[in-house]
Amino acid sequence: MLYDLNKITQYLSSLTSLFYPRTCFACGKGLFAHEEVLCTDCIHGLPETDFHLMPENPVINQFYGKINFSAAASFYYFTKGGKVQQLVHNLKYKGHRQIGEYAGNLYGSRLAESPLFSDIHDILPIPLHPSRLKQRGYNQAEYFARGLAKPLSAKVHTDVLVRVHASETQTHKSRFNRWENVKDIFQLQSTTGLEGKHLLLVDDVITTGSTLEAAGHVLFQIPDVKISVCSLACSLH
Repeated sequence: MLYDLNKITQYLSSLTSLFYPRTCFACGKGLFAHEEVLCTDCIHGLPETDFHLMPENPVINQFYGKINFSAAASFYYFTKGGKVQQLVHNLKYKGHRQIGEYAGNLYGSRLAESPLFSDIHDILPIPLHPSRLKQRGYNQAEYFARGLAKPLSAKVHTDVLVRVHASETQTHKSRFNRWENVKDIFQLQSTTGLEGKHLLLVDDVITTGSTLEAAGHVLFQIPDVKISVCSLACSLH
């Protein structure tokens, strides 16, 4: 009887896949039964940066002279029209929040093996303004943070930073205008138990780093903290 039920389950799964095919969120190809979110080709073929292994890298360099982050890294290189852009677009605008947890889990396993990030036990996703959160229904950075937290054995905090002003989109702004757009938008709300800790500040995409810089300046009000940053992707200019 159990065998028959298994056969029926497999049949129904195959039938569902026929009418509602599961596809890779990066390349759009069909997924095999053992694959989730990304196909095997994309898992091994998306352009990883390996910045988590480099104390000096293009992401941390963007913050020199501005803010004293301990380390900075991104999982993937973001290029216009590329597969990583498609992945981020599906996470951020198409409601596929499972991408964040899946990619975060992959990257968290790498961070856990890096001496730059292995002592992190508290993760803070960049918050959305309440109006934007209501519109979108979820914070994509929070889902990426949740994925990171599992292999790092870390806790995700969503009640420490609050976004008190709704900033305009950063997409077409210059470096200076990006900073002007975000410099006063964050405030501290609750910092209990974070004194003296190494915190990981997380966003979806790093371009100029203005948003992370603005949030970092606020977080450095917490006594004796170290702060590192990471993102799902980075678009370097």
